[in-house]
Amino acid sequence: MNLPSFAEVRDAAARIAPHALVTPVMRSDRIDALVGAPIVFKCENLQRGGAFKYRGATNAVWSLTEDEAVRGVVTHSSGNHGNALAMAARTRGIPAHVVVPEGAVKAKLDAIVAAGATLHRCEATTAAREAKAAEVQAQTGATLVHPYADARVMAGQGTVVPEMLRQALGLDTVLVPVGGGGLASGCAIAAHGIDPSIVVLAAEPEGADDAARSLEAGARVGSFTPHTICDGLRTLIGEPNFHALRDHGVRVLRVSDAETIAAMRLLWTELRLVVEVSSATVLAAALRYPQYLAGRRTGAVLTGGNVDIDALPW
Repeated sequence: MNLPSFAEVRDAAARIAPHALVTPVMRSDRIDALVGAPIVFKCENLQRGGAFKYRGATNAVWSLTEDEAVRGVVTHSSGNHGNALAMAARTRGIPAHVVVPEGAVKAKLDAIVAAGATLHRCEATTAAREAKAAEVQAQTGATLVHPYADARVMAGQGTVVPEMLRQALGLDTVLVPVGGGGLASGCAIAAHGIDPSIVVLAAEPEGADDAARSLEAGARVGSFTPHTICDGLRTLIGEPNFHALRDHGVRVLRVSDAETIAAMRLLWTELRLVVEVSSATVLAAALRYPQYLAGRRTGAVLTGGNVDIDALPW
């Protein structure tokens, strides 16, 4: 099973330190009152590239041998991972190829191009993304850096947890969004490497709840058609990611798009934070399921801030 160890998360933290930002944590008295428990937000929307994805991409790029690096990297991504990989590749001076599905957010596509990557378009299905990435890899010899089912990426994403625990002392619960599962699995490995008693929760859209259904069934569900505004969470959970969530006892909390949009607005009005709808699922989950946060101190990861302002649903 392609999963990183806690030692690899620590190695990733050292590897990305020269490149990634230490993002701030923020809180609000009013949000605490609405949730009924203290909650702090780890602002990865302020990370380089506007998303936590820069952590995993940078760890993957700087893990390559010189022979691998010269041939570049390739991935498929709805936006943030592609942008992060392009930016990370630029720090090492190597080529980056990004396969992007139709319907991706324009702001994210513009960022990928601005970072110097070569774009390759495909249909908006997991199978089409993977097939096109394999085609580009065969043509270029580039190393595939999967957006979530890659141990180097998971280890890099997991670095957000020890950083957050140092900034906000006494946290005993970690809450993250889940799509493909790279962040959720990396954070679960990191959290339990530090303290096995930490509770790890994951927020998932009702219209793309394959992670929840997979954990309930005890086996990863097959292909599905997502119906959610959360474009960053429309991906089927990865095989190794599912096993990590299951093995670490991660509970997935479903939220509606309406609840997520309301949470997005609340983060703006209370903290003046611009976040993507996918990020706001964590606050939506905290508000819908206060019983899982009661009597606890929670750290919630706001995963990205690459918002297409013209397309906002308000």
